[in-house]
Amino acid sequence: MSSPRSSARQYGVALRAMLVFTVILGVAYPLAIMAFGQVALPNQANGSLIQGGSGAVGSSLIGQSFTDAQGAALPEWFQSRPSAAGDGYDAAASGGSNLGPENADLIAAIADRTSAIEGSDGVTAAQIPADALTASASGLDPQISAEYARIQVNRVSAARGLPVATVSALVESRIQGRDLGFLGEPTVNVLQLNLALAALPGQG
Repeated sequence: MSSPRSSARQYGVALRAMLVFTVILGVAYPLAIMAFGQVALPNQANGSLIQGGSGAVGSSLIGQSFTDAQGAALPEWFQSRPSAAGDGYDAAASGGSNLGPENADLIAAIADRTSAIEGSDGVTAAQIPADALTASASGLDPQISAEYARIQVNRVSAARGLPVATVSALVESRIQGRDLGFLGEPTVNVLQLNLALAALPGQG
């Protein structure tokens, strides 16, 4: 049986160890990692923010909608894919719709989106890629497929009074290849594309 003095010593050692590791792991280590991130990867460490004329306008990692106050798509902007995160691209409510392929609500939503895109972009249902009709698992994807960007060119060109060739060339210049050269499909970051679009001269 340990003596009171021995027990007190053990408690003292334990307390000092707890304080030392709290300082090391709870203060020093996080500060060191934060400092390393600011030096080595400042853009990523600060949220991969995209700068516009008035400061940060978004992140390259989180999508956003280009709609009016009623939620209608603005024709002068390239549109993002649908989002089931909250009211749309809500980072605090990231998630998909979790609706199965035979769910009546999902089928109806896809039919409505198909009809809207056929009317706005002058394409057939067969020309509309899947990402234009369905939300991603996170609801926050900032990219769309190159195919979806291309079918929006005519609408955006007409709305802005720009030559189709000019807007088409802009889209092609913004296409990002497959990750590591073979993973996924070519994509376009919608916010970055729209910022570049807004900077084009000669708009009506």
